[in-house]
Amino acid sequence: MSHMQPAGAEAHLDGLSAAEIAGLQEWGARVAGANISARTLLATDYLNHFNEIVMLVEMLPDMPDMLEECRLWEPKSYPQFVGESTFSDRDLAVAAYEHVPAKFRLPFEDTIAHFEGIVARILATLDAAGGVEADPELLQVKCGAAVAAMQDLIGVANSIIHGEVRVLSQGEIDDYLAMV
Repeated sequence: MSHMQPAGAEAHLDGLSAAEIAGLQEWGARVAGANISARTLLATDYLNHFNEIVMLVEMLPDMPDMLEECRLWEPKSYPQFVGESTFSDRDLAVAAYEHVPAKFRLPFEDTIAHFEGIVARILATLDAAGGVEADPELLQVKCGAAVAAMQDLIGVANSIIHGEVRVLSQGEIDDYLAMV
């Protein structure tokens, strides 16, 4: 089962060093009014990158020709994606990322890595099965499982962005990989 930090006005500061608290307070003031969490210094706009591949994989059973679009999707780091986006506060979001406390950044980056692993796994699974047209029933099942796992991981990342420290257990990670 995953670990969630208790809710509370200052719970997001638990476990942070004095320097991290000072940095979070300083940068929290800088991001006030922007679409960036003052609690974590992360922006949900990064999740748009992952919603794109979820949509593509979800369409595969009905539109197998979308496989090439799936293959074109590439993982991008938070600073890379946000910096290239049309997000109005992109420069601030990229600068703030350097100050995200490890308490949030590490589980966030781990969650993103697991998401990217699911994408690689579904594409490899489809290749091993002979492609998207070889077995429509398998395609439906595997794509459905991949979409469910990816949506769960987006939910975990979203929770972290909003200040919940959520660490996936090895069992949860194994379950996601077994689904695909």
